[in-house]
Amino acid sequence: MTSSFLDAIVFVLDVFVGIYILLLLLRLMVPFMGASYQNPLLQAILRATSPLVVPIRRVLPPIGRIDTATLVVAFVFEYALLFTKSAIYGQFPGMALLMVSALFALANHLVRLFMFAIIIRVVLSWVSPGNYNPAAALIGGLTDPILRPIQRVSPNLGGFDISPIFAIVGLGVISILLEGLQRTVLGMLI
Repeated sequence: MTSSFLDAIVFVLDVFVGIYILLLLLRLMVPFMGASYQNPLLQAILRATSPLVVPIRRVLPPIGRIDTATLVVAFVFEYALLFTKSAIYGQFPGMALLMVSALFALANHLVRLFMFAIIIRVVLSWVSPGNYNPAAALIGGLTDPILRPIQRVSPNLGGFDISPIFAIVGLGVISILLEGLQRTVLGMLI
């Protein structure tokens, strides 16, 4: 097969598996967000992820507020995605290195989720300030724990909140570091 065809297959896998991993990470963050379970968007996320998470939860109960079943399912999806992509390109990595790479990738997905949620929050504040919608409530619950500490120490610019800028820069640095670590591990695979 041609390289372009393989790249297209990997792209499709990245998109669809990535969306499901995103839903799993959102589900994982629910106990930390204080989100209302009456939120229709949250109910859709729970419905989409429950078929895989609920059976595993019978074996792996939550540890505190950490939903271990959701974390395991997200890790398995990330591991399977990396393994499949490696196999498509004809590489057969070691299990341990692939597991470490999957952990870094999963952590990076979580960091990027926060970055995009902050960007969406900023855009919503311009387009629809003060109006309630289920997505805004979910995004607010996700981003408040990151933005509040920054808001306490950031300078007051007359009602202009610059905490999202600091948060995005900080999360961007973390994302770059995680990508570098993942590339280092993936370099060991080849």
